[in-house]
Amino acid sequence: MLGTIANFSAIIIGSIIGILFKNGIPEKISNTIMQGLGLCVIFIGVTGAIKGNNILLIIISIVVGGFIGELVDLDNMIQKLGDKIENKFKGKGVKVSEGFVTASLLFCVGSMAIVGALESGLEGNHKILYAKSMLDGVSSIIFASSLGIGVIFSSISVLIYQGAITIAASLLKGVLIQSVVNEMTAIGSILIIGIGFNILNMTKIKAANLLPAVFIPIIYQVLINIIK
Repeated sequence: MLGTIANFSAIIIGSIIGILFKNGIPEKISNTIMQGLGLCVIFIGVTGAIKGNNILLIIISIVVGGFIGELVDLDNMIQKLGDKIENKFKGKGVKVSEGFVTASLLFCVGSMAIVGALESGLEGNHKILYAKSMLDGVSSIIFASSLGIGVIFSSISVLIYQGAITIAASLLKGVLIQSVVNEMTAIGSILIIGIGFNILNMTKIKAANLLPAVFIPIIYQVLINIIK
């Protein structure tokens, strides 16, 4: 859990710095930076997506994951959580929901979050999460300066999400073979591409409702092991 705790702390520190500089960055510059970040997010997603080899499994995972996500409506649940946090700041002119939702998804579904948390649980190796902590810390400065205090609350999402994967990984060592990790990484990266398009205001993809797709390869491998 050390890597996840470091990541959690980095987002909080970065968000605080971003909030302090928020009023000092003109809106024109802030918008341009956000557009640049959107392009970078898409690039990160593309580089991770090409790691997948089983195209059919990826498609099935997206379809099944999207079906489950829509039934549960994870996007709405996360949005409502963001709205609840925002209500705590009512009357203070603070916008929380957008920053919380955007940052939570971006910091959680990327390939580094998945692979880093898996390595942390499987091998006790925190190097990827330490590197992710630095990247997220810098990103949270920029996001918090543009989207506000909501970004700081995404640290809680990261703590719960990556922590759960780390703990689960230690319990599922026989299932999490390299091919499964690759497909999970590819699916997570595809969702990252969708988030990049959302940041650019090109689409309104409900990335949270596709999140269950990331874990379908694990179920697939469990079924393969049972059949064998």
